[in-house]
Amino acid sequence: MGVLTPLRRVSDLVNQVAIVVCVGCILAMLGISFTAFLYKLITGSTLSWTYSLARLFLPWIGFLSMTISLRYGEHVAMTLLVRSLPRVMVQVAAGLCLAVIGLFALMLTWYGWDYFSSATQVYMVSDQIRIPSKFTAIVIPISGVIMLLHLVHGFALLEHFIDEQDVIGGLIDTTDREHRS
Repeated sequence: MGVLTPLRRVSDLVNQVAIVVCVGCILAMLGISFTAFLYKLITGSTLSWTYSLARLFLPWIGFLSMTISLRYGEHVAMTLLVRSLPRVMVQVAAGLCLAVIGLFALMLTWYGWDYFSSATQVYMVSDQIRIPSKFTAIVIPISGVIMLLHLVHGFALLEHFIDEQDVIGGLIDTTDREHRS
């Protein structure tokens, strides 16, 4: 267990960075859209590059939010079906689920790196703004590596191992402590 604890801390830190990057991408998209709105309001004409530039952030938001949802156990799961199984079968199903997630993350990393390496196109946002497609392609292998890193949390990634009563009790205790402070 000596190696897993530092890796779990790194996973949590990387997850926090992914959250900040996602929020930054959303704020950038909103800022670009708001700039376009204000420009249209003030001048009556449109900026041709705003939509094209704003949509370049979508792959980052999509892929990084996928890794964030994995870390918090918010991915697609058949919890009701799994919880109706005997405990041994739940563990087998959980192991298979983690293996499939790991395989998916490996494929994202492997094929994503190949896609990134061969990306040579340039997005023509406007005459002056040209962004290499590598900017959007790199998020694919990055998200695969992050998912592989999150696998160090093991069964904690799967919501069928979460006891709702413990979670609710923990939330109530946290709220009570905050109100007393």
